[in-house]
Amino acid sequence: MAAITYEHIKTCKQSGARLGRVHTPHGSFETPIFMPVGTLATVKTMSPEDLYDMNAQIILSNTYHLWLRPGHDIVKEAGGLHKFMNWNRPILTDSGGFQVFSLSDLRKIEEEGVHFRNHLNGDKLFLSPEGAMEIQNALGSDIMMAFDECPPYPAEYDYMKNSVERTSRWAERCLSAHARPEDQGLFGIVQGGEYEDLRKQSAKDLVSLDFPGYAIGGFL
Repeated sequence: MAAITYEHIKTCKQSGARLGRVHTPHGSFETPIFMPVGTLATVKTMSPEDLYDMNAQIILSNTYHLWLRPGHDIVKEAGGLHKFMNWNRPILTDSGGFQVFSLSDLRKIEEEGVHFRNHLNGDKLFLSPEGAMEIQNALGSDIMMAFDECPPYPAEYDYMKNSVERTSRWAERCLSAHARPEDQGLFGIVQGGEYEDLRKQSAKDLVSLDFPGYAIGGFL
């Protein structure tokens, strides 16, 4: 059985907007949904009880920051992210890609992955698609994101084309490295910047890999 399933509830006749429900190993949430951000396994100024009281349905946590501190191995030893943060509803983790690529002065992109410096102490680090999967598998989030290249905006067409192709290759590596597909859903991330043909190509590439879900990257 798939870790993540989607239930379509209703489509608005006027706008085409859809109401849906996503089912995960830690419960369900409706879409569209706002996800409170718990970067370091905590939503700032709020306790888990506060989040339950406000009926938060899912929380977003940050793979990059949790990798650096306290470390994914520590979270795993604590029983995973849900027990670590005392939260029994769905959790989504990003791949760490956005944070790595935002360190434009501190990183170098290669086919194998990205070399960069720890923003806390300057240590040299390396993150690959396989590494991002290992970290997120240890965290135990319900929905995890494939490691993608987050290109700058604006970007030249040729740069963006190469970036999209790399993201597609990395997505395939993420699928191969994903160790817990039965209880963690891995989403692919569509890139392509402002170029419609590259967006379509990225979507086509990822759909051919049959991810259980997809995100649209590059809109922040």
